[in-house]
Amino acid sequence: MSAVRQVLHWPQRKRDALPISLWDAPSLATAVDGVASGSFRVSGVEIDSRDVSPGDLFFALRGESMDGHRFLDKAFANGATAAIVDRPIDWPHILVSDTNAALEKLAAAARARVRGQIIGVTGSVGKTGVKEAIFAALERSSRGAAHRSIRSYNNHVGVPLSLARMPARSRYGIFEMGMNHKGEIAGLTAQVRPNVAVITTIAPAHIENLGSEEAIADAKAEIFAGIVQGGTAVIPADSVHFERLRNAALGCGAKVLSFGRSRDADIRLLDAIPAANGGSLVTVALGDERLCYGVAEPGDHWISNSLAVMGAVKAAGGDLGAAGLALSEMGGLKGRGARHKVHAPGGHALFIDESYNANPASMRATLAQLGQTPASRRIAVLGSMKELGDFAEGFHAQLAEPLLEAGVDFAVLVGDEMTALARELDHNAQKALGKVIPFAHCAGPGEAIAALEEFGLLAGDAVLVKGSNSVGLGRVVAHFTAREN
Repeated sequence: MSAVRQVLHWPQRKRDALPISLWDAPSLATAVDGVASGSFRVSGVEIDSRDVSPGDLFFALRGESMDGHRFLDKAFANGATAAIVDRPIDWPHILVSDTNAALEKLAAAARARVRGQIIGVTGSVGKTGVKEAIFAALERSSRGAAHRSIRSYNNHVGVPLSLARMPARSRYGIFEMGMNHKGEIAGLTAQVRPNVAVITTIAPAHIENLGSEEAIADAKAEIFAGIVQGGTAVIPADSVHFERLRNAALGCGAKVLSFGRSRDADIRLLDAIPAANGGSLVTVALGDERLCYGVAEPGDHWISNSLAVMGAVKAAGGDLGAAGLALSEMGGLKGRGARHKVHAPGGHALFIDESYNANPASMRATLAQLGQTPASRRIAVLGSMKELGDFAEGFHAQLAEPLLEAGVDFAVLVGDEMTALARELDHNAQKALGKVIPFAHCAGPGEAIAALEEFGLLAGDAVLVKGSNSVGLGRVVAHFTAREN
């Protein structure tokens, strides 16, 4: 048979009948119960006119104080192909009665047409990094047929937007789900309907709104309510809330796959040793199988994260070898572990950017990582941890111990809540027991930059910048990385 004839008789698969374009006008109109103004195809979906790229569909969403219809000119100037609107316009569009409801309808249509494995990720710490690592693993093994929510699009707008962007031909979809209050994960998991639901860890994040770690565990466990029949819950075996999570998963009809150091964990850590690149070389047991892989990201928390990734990939039927390769090549994410070399007298200093989020567990983990980082001096720029309510003073004061254990030489404390830690460090200095950590207490990022400039960076310094996003410590990172090597 000739080559041409072979191509003409290429075996057809069900996937070949799926659309190549993201959405066309008829499918959009059907999905959102709207009326199309004409024929068009779109390659993306966007809700912010500033982020619109050529070929995108722009949703003119309504908020409490904002109306996306005001930005239609900007969206089309940036290259939008069409818009979802609640009033007729002169550009190509789909007319609906409620644009916000239309986004959720489009998300439901996107989820319904994909036959691949869908993975939902939540947890108090590490969910964005784990989501990105699972995506990297499955994208590698599927040769680009994986999709995920970008950045931290994990709320009541970000999740349906991420679903609406999922191509029909996706073999895998990975979605992050966040929450501040009870019931929020339940609403998101009903949209995502995961085949695999991952909880990274349970820690006192958002404890102000939920009151206890047990309540946090219950709120995170809402993700299991959306699992499709025959789905799998991937949960941390080392958590004190393991049985609570396990019972919740079983109660929703899910299979359970556990990960951790526990002897009973399904994905069990056997060994982890430091690697030459600053990460770790990890060996795990998966039943009778053994798997050895590298983790590029430093820190014990990333060893645990890698076990969750392996559990998710295994549950989704993915390639564990490809997952190991992906973990060995992953770099830090902006605001979540990205590392920068910046100019300093005599060479360069290391900046560790953890400025996007902070809670007591992640603070301790990243301070421990700083303590393991080779450096002539270790500097910690720590911003307030938000949403801790009545627990805030105690949790901030308790950071004195991990600061001492990390061998920190200078601390910059930013925000009102850090008063408790400043008081604790002062108290330790007055007792003069062991090492005394000099510190500056600053009102905001501008003062923090000035304090760090006055202290003076030197070659060989390692600087950790970590705090809740609202503190604005990204400004500190941006200021110093402007002189990046």
